[in-house]
Amino acid sequence: MLKILKYSFYDLMRSRWSYVYFAFYLLLGIVLLFLNNDLSKAVITLMNVIIILVPLIGTIFGVMYYYNNKEFTELLLAQPLKRSSIFLGQYLGVAISLSMSLILGLGLPFVFYGLFESSAIWDFSLLLITGTFLTLIFTALAFNIALSNENKIKGFGYAILLWLFLGVIYDGIFLMVLIGFEDYPLDKVSLIGTMLNPIDLSRTLILLKLDISALLGYTGAIFKQFFGTNYGLIVSFIALSLWVILPVLRMTITSKKKDF
Repeated sequence: MLKILKYSFYDLMRSRWSYVYFAFYLLLGIVLLFLNNDLSKAVITLMNVIIILVPLIGTIFGVMYYYNNKEFTELLLAQPLKRSSIFLGQYLGVAISLSMSLILGLGLPFVFYGLFESSAIWDFSLLLITGTFLTLIFTALAFNIALSNENKIKGFGYAILLWLFLGVIYDGIFLMVLIGFEDYPLDKVSLIGTMLNPIDLSRTLILLKLDISALLGYTGAIFKQFFGTNYGLIVSFIALSLWVILPVLRMTITSKKKDF
């Protein structure tokens, strides 16, 4: 698995798209720091970009890498190698390369700006951690979609639809449910509903860490009572970890049963 991971990682590092992805975040960090003297405000702006863009990039890169390397994958499958090792290696190669582009692209401008001397270092660290989790999650979901669909157009369509649902549509449905049943106690429902969407969960964690949960109104007060505690933080990271582990497990099971 390590050899396949290494090959996939270096293959993506030679890709121009990896450099474009890295350069985008590098430029974004420089521009934000140039326009904002306050690191906390820059982190808030970055959150709005990362929460939407990182899942989209992870989804597209995951699907694109699987379909573009399908012939090479079939060649590897003809060798005495475990299927789980092949697909796990490819998945980790894509996810790690995207995560490194994100961390280095945003980290370098903030470090040179004096991040370690600022109190915003913990907020920025949480931003990078959640961004890495989102990369791991949506890359795994993308591999699952590609494995389940031989047709490229269907695969890309389902991948974009998944991102659109979790990033936009889910919030609308969730809000309609909360408004429709506002006369009932929905504390636990709102917490569970948030954890069922990794994008919402990441956004909530960052907003609470930045201490601007008042913008969320009554729901923000509920979230602060739970997610604002150490117990809530641990549960949140466990939920994000499950969002990574479960798709990866499904990917390995599907790859073993799939007839290539």
